[in-house]
Amino acid sequence: MGIGGGVGVVLEGVRASVAALDALKREDASLAAGLDVGFGLGAGVGAGVDVLQRRYEIRLERLELTSRLEAQLAGVKARDAADAVGFQEAMTPPDASVQDRTYAQMSVVEEIAGVLTISSAGAGALVEQSRRICSLPLVMNALAAGVMSWQHSRIVADETEGFDAVGAAGLADHFFDPDTPNPARGALPGELVPSRFRAKVRGWRERHHPESIQKRHVKGVADRRMEYTPDRDGMAWVSLYLPGDTACAIWNRTTATARGLQGPNEPRTLTQLRPDIAASLLLGAGQMAGEGSTGTAPGTQGVTGIAKVPAPRADVLVTVPVFALLGATDEPATLDGFGPIPASMARKLVAGGAESFYRVLVDPRDGAPLEIGRKNYRLTGAIKRWIRLRDAQCTFPGCTNKTPDNETDHLQAWEHGGTTGTSNLAQLCRKHHRLKHHSQWTPGPATSKDPPGWTSPTGRFYNPEQQDSEPTHWPPGSLPGQRSILEAALVLRLAG
Repeated sequence: MGIGGGVGVVLEGVRASVAALDALKREDASLAAGLDVGFGLGAGVGAGVDVLQRRYEIRLERLELTSRLEAQLAGVKARDAADAVGFQEAMTPPDASVQDRTYAQMSVVEEIAGVLTISSAGAGALVEQSRRICSLPLVMNALAAGVMSWQHSRIVADETEGFDAVGAAGLADHFFDPDTPNPARGALPGELVPSRFRAKVRGWRERHHPESIQKRHVKGVADRRMEYTPDRDGMAWVSLYLPGDTACAIWNRTTATARGLQGPNEPRTLTQLRPDIAASLLLGAGQMAGEGSTGTAPGTQGVTGIAKVPAPRADVLVTVPVFALLGATDEPATLDGFGPIPASMARKLVAGGAESFYRVLVDPRDGAPLEIGRKNYRLTGAIKRWIRLRDAQCTFPGCTNKTPDNETDHLQAWEHGGTTGTSNLAQLCRKHHRLKHHSQWTPGPATSKDPPGWTSPTGRFYNPEQQDSEPTHWPPGSLPGQRSILEAALVLRLAG
């Protein structure tokens, strides 16, 4: 679309959303009037209508419409922000100096900041994100139609940074064009909570970025740091920017230690125990079993008592494309609970058969899992690891609880004829496991590759949120004939 184009279409959607909201308001008023006069039914409401149930459903429908309207208005704002900069550039004389052009753009950004009452940095970010979104018609159309939020659109803008126009369009096609080769599977972008949508987009970005993940990882390691931010109520935040495998190991070990401390005499929650354990270890208040003491920091005595707790093992799945494990390609692997990691990091984690890390090989022919570490494949916990690999997190709509914090649940209860197989098992966090058994939230069937969808008590169906896998890479320069030989070698290697 050119400068100033497309706003009319968006405004038509805005008008339709407002009209639908108005219709629901009138219906609700009619129902409320009937209740107020004691009839039990509103004017024009047929017999047998549950008024309170219908008013409850109207609230849900209005929330849905309001969300759509917010997205449509965000589309208007994005188009106007991008157009404002475009008009300013068009008004700048062709022979203007670079300095004059820079100050002209700074001026329009400051004008937008003033109109919206936001900071200059915020206005600059809005302009940059708006221009990227408006340059991707599929993304802009989804926002204008209200089928996804501004936050979803901003994720696309953020994750296409560093891509050229072709790469950014490829990302948009993958997630927003169902007719593109190998489109994203499962729930649509707007059906995913933003954090889960970002995880899927980032996974695609890491596989298709023009610069290898290994090269970018080296730069990231050089930027590692620790940050301290005072907060209100006498509290503060301490953040670590670390390599993903190190951060994941810290989180898993802290969580496992916290679980070991929980019991009838421990009043603290898992969430409270994690920072207590981390603080105690950093300040020397206690050591894991088998480790030497470094002394006790003042004021920290008895914070956790972790010296008496053995260090439990937190099993982690490392999904590695088979040729990346062999060093023939350099494509990303996936660390359970974290996301894409460099192949070199994956090779390091599984080298020597480290007990806490279970290697999952991926077939280059179709991207399907081949095995979960042959030495552990026949363990009784193998099927649980397979479900963890398939689901990656709690399968309840919108839940972001990662493995290994979840439980493997029978979708159809065992006592009601449910089997113990991948099609009748799924990951659920403890909260949603309990909700499933005490409400009318109902999971659908799963498959060996796909987690279940869910139906809410009001009949709304939420699509399953499959992982966005795709075939892995063959070694550079390999030809079809050579690939047949490599396939045979792969089979032999797995068999041996």
